[in-house]
Formats: sequence, C-alpha cells, structure tokens
Amino acid sequence: MAIARKRQVSLVDTKYYHCISRCVRRAFLCGEDDFTGQSYEHRRGWVEDRLLLLAKIFCIDVCAYTVMSNHTHLVMYVDDKKANRLNDKAIIIRWHKLCKGTLLTQKYVQGEKLSKVELIFFNQTVKQYRERLSSISWFMRLLNEDIARRANKEDNCTGRFWEGRFKSQALLDEAAFAACMAYVDLNPIRAKMANTPEESDHTSVQKRLKSATISKQPKPLLRFAGKPRQIMPKGLPFELKSYLELVELTGRIIREDNRGYIDNMNLPLLERLNISTENWLKLTTQFTRVFHGAVGRPSSQASYCENLNRKRRVNISNCEKLLA
Repeated sequence: MAIARKRQVSLVDTKYYHCISRCVRRAFLCGEDDFTGQSYEHRRGWVEDRLLLLAKIFCIDVCAYTVMSNHTHLVMYVDDKKANRLNDKAIIIRWHKLCKGTLLTQKYVQGEKLSKVELIFFNQTVKQYRERLSSISWFMRLLNEDIARRANKEDNCTGRFWEGRFKSQALLDEAAFAACMAYVDLNPIRAKMANTPEESDHTSVQKRLKSATISKQPKPLLRFAGKPRQIMPKGLPFELKSYLELVELTGRIIREDNRGYIDNMNLPLLERLNISTENWLKLTTQFTRVFHGAVGRPSSQASYCENLNRKRRVNISNCEKLLA
C-alpha cells in the first residue's frame, strides 16, 4: 500500500528529496517513439524550462535533474526557512507568477485598502500560499500539470499523462543525497543516450559542467558550498570540483562495455562519505531498485521514523550494507 505523502516528508530530519514522475501511456514524454516513429525530443526543453522556472518562484532549490524518454528525476532542497522569512507581499507576488490568486490578493497587490473582514480572509490565504511555496507536492503538481496539458494538446487527446502521483524518497544524510544526485546525473549514460556527462542534454550535470568551464556555478541550481564547517552557507556540503570528477569517472566506468574500478586516490569525496568504491558503483546504477523509500544510514533512519511515528524502517538492510 502506498504511503501518504505527509508521512514521507519530515523537514526536521532532512530537506533533501528525490522525486520521480513516469509517463503512463505508450506515447513518449520525450525522445523518439520506436512504435510510431514520431519524435518528442522538443518536450525535454518543456520540462527543463518549467522546473527551472518553478525553482525561481518556489522556496525549493533544484539540486539535480534529468529528463528521460518516459520519466523524469528531480532532487530538491526544501528551503522552508526562506518561505517563513518572506513578507506577505513577496509571497503574493511569487504566487501570482503561477496562478491568478484571489480578488483579495489582487486588491492587495494593486495597493487597495482591505477591510478588517477582508484582512482575516487575506491572512488565511497568505498562510496557505506560504505553505504551498515550500511544498514538494505543489511544486510537482505545477510541473506535471503544465507538461500534461501541453502534451495532450499536441497529441490531440485527453486523459491522464502521468502514471499516478510522483514517487518521493527522503534523502537523510550526505551519503544518501550524494549517491542519489550522481545516480540522477548519470541516468542518460546508463540508458546509452550519452557517452559522457557533458554530452547528457537536459541534465543538471551538463549545466554545471558548462558553468564550471568559466569558473562559475549555474544560478538556477543549488550551489556547492564546499566542505562542511562551523559557519556553513546555504548549499550542498561538497566541493564542486570533487563532485564533478566523481561523476565523470563513474560515468566512464559504468558503461557495459567498460568494466573497471575507481581509484580512491583521485576521489576524496568517497573517502569523506565513507562509501567503498564497490558500493558507490552499485548505488549509482541501482539506486531506485535497491531503495524504495527513505534513504540514509541506520542512525538517520531511526530519527526519521520516530518523527513520523512509523514503526517499520524500510530499506534498513540495504542501508546497512551500502551506506553504513
């Protein structure tokens, strides 16, 4: 039985989540459909543009993404503190970029004075919008609904485009979300759609590599903030150079025609995360097969389940083998 979304998200334990959306019918989301011979490659741009637009509006940062032929992967960071910090006007303006809002929110933005009764309803609406702007469910809803409508219009049909609701995984510690990010970034290589990360179109790793050539980090994505330290700015707790080197080498090794190993001397990130080279290769090729729920070391799993009042700890055996 599927677990309710509210019992999968615990921002007390982690703000990192991996989401997967899969196409329901035979027609492809993107790429070329071998059955009909029709190309849907242009839809990759739809998905990429939409999710990066939503990242600018929502208080949710995109860490990694890839757009495949019939599904999408997205790793996100929920910045609920930012949502609580924004004033009412900023919240309303952000939401109006996505939806029309209400008559009261329109009046407020236009500078019209609200009565006491109107202010009561207005404050309730602002509270609701504030919660939505840090909600994974609303982010995925506004991403998938837009793509579904455009695809249905193009295909001249109606009905469901996505296979039910998106799937979500909590990433409970550094080892879990580093492995998940690499798994997402390397999806096109495993699918033989590209030979190297820089050739993987419509992926976060390609965007990061392009910016890295001019010594910058892409603004639409959550930046790498370097090694964890006492005064830590917002960002991924890794060095960008170390992560890109790790992904590049892993991508070259996991091809079926090239069996090999990772040299620990060149990859200090694995040493810091305490993940063996053998486990790393398994994680970056079989992440969603091995894990079907929250992912993290046993200590992280225990806290997560306690806060969500869940007795059963899924994945605990594989987490102990691969991440402990």
